[in-house]
Amino acid sequence: MSIRFVAALGALLVAATASAQAAGPPASETQARVIVALQADAAGREAALAPALRAQRRAERLAARTGHPLLAGRSLGDRQQVLRAQGIDSEALARRLAELPEVEWAVPDHRRRPLFVPNDPLYPEAVRARGPDAGQWYLRRPDDLYRSAANLEAAWDRRRGSAGVVVAVIDTGVRPEHPDLNGVLLPGIDTISDAATANDGDGPDGDPSDPGDWVTQAESSARGPFRNCPVGDSSWHGTQVATIVGAAGNEGVGMAGAAFGVRVLPVRVLGKCGGFDSDIIAGMLWAAGLETVAGITNQRPAQVLNLSLGGGGACTRAYEDAIARIRATGAVIVAAAGNEAGLAVGSPANCTGVIGVGGLRHAGTKVGFSDLGPEISISAPGGNCVNIDGVNPCLYPILAGINSGNRGPVAGGSTWTDSFDISVGTSFAAPIVSATAALVFAHRPELTPDEIRSSLQAGARAFPQTGADNGPDDPTPVLACQPPSAVEQLQCYCPNDGSLCGAGMLDAEAAVLASEAAFVRIVAGSSRPVAGQPLTLDGGSSLPRLGGSIAAYRWALVDGGGIVTGFTDAVQAATTRVTPSGAGSFAVRLTVTDDLGQERSSVSRISVAAAPSTGGGALGAGWLLALAAAVLALRRT
Repeated sequence: MSIRFVAALGALLVAATASAQAAGPPASETQARVIVALQADAAGREAALAPALRAQRRAERLAARTGHPLLAGRSLGDRQQVLRAQGIDSEALARRLAELPEVEWAVPDHRRRPLFVPNDPLYPEAVRARGPDAGQWYLRRPDDLYRSAANLEAAWDRRRGSAGVVVAVIDTGVRPEHPDLNGVLLPGIDTISDAATANDGDGPDGDPSDPGDWVTQAESSARGPFRNCPVGDSSWHGTQVATIVGAAGNEGVGMAGAAFGVRVLPVRVLGKCGGFDSDIIAGMLWAAGLETVAGITNQRPAQVLNLSLGGGGACTRAYEDAIARIRATGAVIVAAAGNEAGLAVGSPANCTGVIGVGGLRHAGTKVGFSDLGPEISISAPGGNCVNIDGVNPCLYPILAGINSGNRGPVAGGSTWTDSFDISVGTSFAAPIVSATAALVFAHRPELTPDEIRSSLQAGARAFPQTGADNGPDDPTPVLACQPPSAVEQLQCYCPNDGSLCGAGMLDAEAAVLASEAAFVRIVAGSSRPVAGQPLTLDGGSSLPRLGGSIAAYRWALVDGGGIVTGFTDAVQAATTRVTPSGAGSFAVRLTVTDDLGQERSSVSRISVAAAPSTGGGALGAGWLLALAAAVLALRRT
């Protein structure tokens, strides 16, 4: 990825978005794409039909109800599919569909893009040279210079990457011939449904190799699928992310991946000008082993999904549903926060259940391009070049593998980014976190996604509050980060309360060590507790510390919520019971003690539904009389 491309893409991404919002194509050329989820009973009407015919029938039925012609797109499971239409925008079509009684929800099928750095005067055009002199500084043990270094070196002394752990790189695809990916890649998938976006001449198939994602000025200026798209050379973004995660290490070639030894599953969802949510979601579901794409079933479901992509806006129901399904398999989802210079975290990093990752300078401050907000779980090195003045090399980029081709891949063109052809962005902070999550999973595979997140956060180091500057030509002091607004916010000191940049700076060794602790699990015996019915609370699935055992359990009522006054069973056992008196919520604490006398506690808040109505009065008596009459008639018969 050349620095010319990085700078141009950042500027044009902002300009193109503003232009598209201000002007947009003529009404006759407006094309809507919507992901729709049908209610279960409505979805069952065409359940017996072949998938293609089922999708077409649903499109015809919903078109008749909305009064607008609809074209059927790809399916995302039994109840969800994409619908397309001309002469209406996606938001309007989604609102119209959502009003139908047979529709559970409908959301626009947005286009997302790889997360690159914005245009920034600290990253000017420069001649290509070797480097970076600092090497892979972000994997080393932290010191006074490299404060945000993620301490992978120390983690490797405790746990190396395992071939039994799979990290899905959901991105632009990869260049499989790159020497640092030799023996690393598993058979992947291409889920891109639009042939023009795919840029490889076809639709979804089993070839995740990256043909390039360049966009010319003519393509961006003309009416068509790439109107207002950022102009630039091919990014080889997925290859960069894949090598940061799992480049072959300790073999005397190129670079070392942060979790070298793992297997990387390439899932191609982005092409020219990015990719649509539906293709991204299809890739996520395929990576987790939940859906078949192009007749291909994933034989090696991923334990970690890396999403170095995104866009503005709130998390949609389409992502929420997919994320819930994926997390139920035990897989961890990691996503980059975004590179809009301190604005709000983008989607899907802002979705519940996702580990959102912010970007740091080597000094431990929020790097200028990184977004921030409460959705971030943790921050990691994103690279920075504050020292660049047009001729000097960048000191602290993130090293990654690329191809030297400006458009399509060049034979024999496998190479690496350096101090002038740089890799920086939250796109490259996220795979460092994904790699660490893979090491934690390899160390303790029984952990849930929330427990892996907890391990990453428990091991995080505090953000520094002094010692940073804005370079020799900018005497402006570095200030404390503020909550995101419409105003850009460059380098700043992250607070240590978890409110803007996550729990702290990633420390891979500390995360692995934190995963060895006990984890308290509280499971309510009913998926839908109901007032007036006994409810079993089970802590028996709690994990002792690694190599230890649980010696004792102790339950306590933290907040009865006016519906629980105490326990009806013993409080010093793995299970206990309560009987809520009404609807509402209550909170309990379970403390486990291990064989060394160490304690670990967890608090769980449990919601209770109202008891179902059983009727009564004249209606209840009438129902009983009718039943008696029916029984008498049956006996006579």
